[in-house]
Amino acid sequence: MNVMDDRKRETDIEQLTLILSRIQDLYYKKKDQLEDLKAELDEIKEILDALNGLISNQSFTSADELYIQSLEGHETLFDENIPKEKVKGTKIKRKIYSEGSQEQEELLAVLNFKDFNCIEIKFLAPEQRNIKETSENFISVFLKGALIQIKEKNPNLQREYQFYKDTDIIEKIIIRNIKSVEEYDLITSQIRRLLSIQKD
Repeated sequence: MNVMDDRKRETDIEQLTLILSRIQDLYYKKKDQLEDLKAELDEIKEILDALNGLISNQSFTSADELYIQSLEGHETLFDENIPKEKVKGTKIKRKIYSEGSQEQEELLAVLNFKDFNCIEIKFLAPEQRNIKETSENFISVFLKGALIQIKEKNPNLQREYQFYKDTDIIEKIIIRNIKSVEEYDLITSQIRRLLSIQKD
C-alpha cells in the first residue's frame, strides 16, 4: 500500500510540476504582451499629444505648409549638431515580423531608438529565437555585419546583453552612443536578416 501511495505521490508531483511549467510559460508570454501593449499605448499617446498640439497651434495653417513644416522638423531631428536636450524623450519604434501571410505573421523583435542615442532590441519568445552571443550566425551577421562596421567609425559605441531567465540565450540587446539614423537602419536590417536565418 505504501509503494502505491509513493508512486501516486510521484505521479502527482510530476503532473503539478508540468502544470507549473506551463503556467510560468504563459505568465512570461502574457507579461511580454503587456509590455508591448504598454509601449504601443505610450507611442499612440505621444502621437495624439503631438496632433493635439499641432491642431491647436496651427488652426489656420494650410495643409501644404503643415506638411513642409513636418518635413523640416524631421530633418532637424537627424541633425547631429542639435542639442541633446531637444531630442530627449524621442523614440523611433520598429517591429520585425516573420514572413508569410498576415494571419500567420509572428512578432519576432521590437527595436526602440531612444533619444537618438540608444537602441534597445527585444526578442519576443527568446527561447524560440535561440540567439546566442557565441553562435556563428550572430557573429557573422550581426557583429561583423553591423556593430563592428559601426564601431570602426564610432569608437564610443557600447553594447550590453540581457539574457533569458538563467540561460545564455539573448533576450535584449542595448546599444549606446549611436550617432545617426543610418546606424539604426543598418542594425535593423542585420537583425531582420539574423532572425530570417535563425528561422531557417
